[in-house]
Amino acid sequence: MTPSPRLPFFVYGTLRPGEPNHAPFLRGRTLTEEPARLVGAVLYDGPGYPYAVEERGDSGTVHGELVTARPEEYPALLAALDRLEEFAPGDPRNLYDRVARDVVRESDGTAVRAWVYVAAPSVAARLRAHGKLIESGDWMATRPPG
Repeated sequence: MTPSPRLPFFVYGTLRPGEPNHAPFLRGRTLTEEPARLVGAVLYDGPGYPYAVEERGDSGTVHGELVTARPEEYPALLAALDRLEEFAPGDPRNLYDRVARDVVRESDGTAVRAWVYVAAPSVAARLRAHGKLIESGDWMATRPPG
C-alpha cells in the first residue's frame, strides 16, 4: 500500500476551534488553521457531529477550517484522525471516507488540495433520504453559544 500524501485537513465539525475535539487532537500539532470552504458538498446533522455529503456539480458549500499539521506530527495526527472518524481504507463499515478534495481558502480564494472526511456512500444515501440538512453549510452556526 502506498503511503498517503501529506495533505492538510479540512475540518468542519467537532475538530473546529472551540469544539470538543479541537484541543485533544489538534492543539500543538498544527502550523496553521484558517477558514475555508468545500464546494460541491452539503452538510447533514448527525448524532452530535455533522457529515459532509458530496453532491454533483457545485451545489452546496460546507464551511470549516483548513488545518496544516506540523511535519513531525503528521503521521501520528493522520492516524489519530482516522481513528476518530472510524476510517479504515477499504472497510465497507466506514461511516466516513477520507478523500482528497480542493477546498477554498476564505482569505484569498485560492484552492488547496486537502483531506476531507465525507460520509461513506451508504451513510450518504441514508442521509439524503432521511437526514436533517444544515442549510447554511456551517455546523457551528447550528450550535448553541457557550
